[in-house]
Amino acid sequence: MSKKAKKSKPIKKKVVVKNVVNTTGIIPLGDRVLIRPFQAEEIETKNSFGIIIPETVKKEKPEQGEVVAVGGGKMENGKLVAVSVSVGDKVVFSRFGYEDVIVGDVEYYILKEENILAIIK
Repeated sequence: MSKKAKKSKPIKKKVVVKNVVNTTGIIPLGDRVLIRPFQAEEIETKNSFGIIIPETVKKEKPEQGEVVAVGGGKMENGKLVAVSVSVGDKVVFSRFGYEDVIVGDVEYYILKEENILAIIK
């Protein structure tokens, strides 16, 4: 008697994504990030090297903000790659790579992780 080879079933992996509760009610999808842009008075006018940043920079649209919520990540080659920033990080982002979202009286930006240029420590 010959034994029939059993077909193995593909193993399904559960992906658990941490959802951080935020007060906006907005949960970004994929590798998108929700950012609260800093107001002009929140942006440093002097950097750590003592260089004074001119007032005209403060009048432009801010390119810095705080991460409020992050998506679960993006799929690459069948694997989930997590977003490299986390809630509470202060970041510098591209001036033209975001979408405006207004909740109540507060303005937020939604942008892809690739449009985040740096984390401010």
